Amino acid sequence: MIDLKYTVKDFKSENEVRWCAGCGDFAILNAIQKTMAGMGIPREQFAIISGIGCSSRFPYYMSTFGFHTIHGRAAAVASGVKLANPDLSVWVITGDGDSMAIGGNHFIHFIRRNIDMNLILFNNRIYGLTKGQYSPTTDRGFKTKTSPFGTVEDPFIPGQLVIGARGTFFARTIDSSMKLSQSVFQSAEKHKGASIVEVLQNCVIFNHGIHSALTDRAHTADRQLILEHGKPMLFGVEYQKGLVFEKGKLKVAVVGKNGVTIDDILVHDETEVDPILHLALINMQLPDFPVALGVIRSVSALVYNTEMVTQIDEVQQNRKITCVDDLLNSGNIWEVEGNEPVAQECPELIFK
Repeated sequence: MIDLKYTVKDFKSENEVRWCAGCGDFAILNAIQKTMAGMGIPREQFAIISGIGCSSRFPYYMSTFGFHTIHGRAAAVASGVKLANPDLSVWVITGDGDSMAIGGNHFIHFIRRNIDMNLILFNNRIYGLTKGQYSPTTDRGFKTKTSPFGTVEDPFIPGQLVIGARGTFFARTIDSSMKLSQSVFQSAEKHKGASIVEVLQNCVIFNHGIHSALTDRAHTADRQLILEHGKPMLFGVEYQKGLVFEKGKLKVAVVGKNGVTIDDILVHDETEVDPILHLALINMQLPDFPVALGVIRSVSALVYNTEMVTQIDEVQQNRKITCVDDLLNSGNIWEVEGNEPVAQECPELIFK
């Protein structure tokens, strides 16, 4: 990192931000701009790649390189960008419909390959741009324009897909928490590998208040568990509640009751390779549990783009074919009688 004196203004484009007044996308945009301004990375090294949806307007509002691609294909295009120029800091901006439905296959394979990029998933559990149809993350029974009697499908839980695809980084934040979002985005950028950040985002027009149970200030302390690596998983107004393991399952306990002490509370380890506890944290839902926010998983693994460059270097150094004549005279060859070969100097290959 080099010492660059950027401000948030340096990352704002001149384009008018055209989202609905009060949309959670504004807060996410501000959080990412603040994050990038403080990362010490040259602005020309950032690339924002988006798909289709309200969130996918993002590149127009950033004073960085950007590409507004097609529906569900942002991760695929971004993968090409990163592999063509591994020095870039590539950020994929997508929504629950864009990434979980038509882009689902690209989503899981980008994670499986562990390409060093950041994917920010805006999850408002609805199709907002196309005016209120249910999405792959909409809760069962929820009434929308395309499910007027309630959906009869179970939703995807993004974190489960990340774990299932052998993901190395998963975090969750909420649009209303600027401080938490910045912290999570910074961690995602520093992680080497595929970083997935689910942002619980409010759509004021078609799904207003979908995350209000978490954002209600009267109950925030009891309903949000802010994870910190190496610290006990405590929550509540006075941090008197915590998580313990009992019979192989997570359970909420109160410190000082039923013999429970602070030493009984589980300590968060985001670097644990075994994903069992991380998956349990991802699955926690109200009202029985608080919702886990912050970095849930961050483990080290081989990175696709690094491995690709290393492999190419090794092949080039150990290749037996160094010029076109070597290539033409390799494998099964034969000499046609009556045609004397002309001795020529072996030219170097153009492509190395």
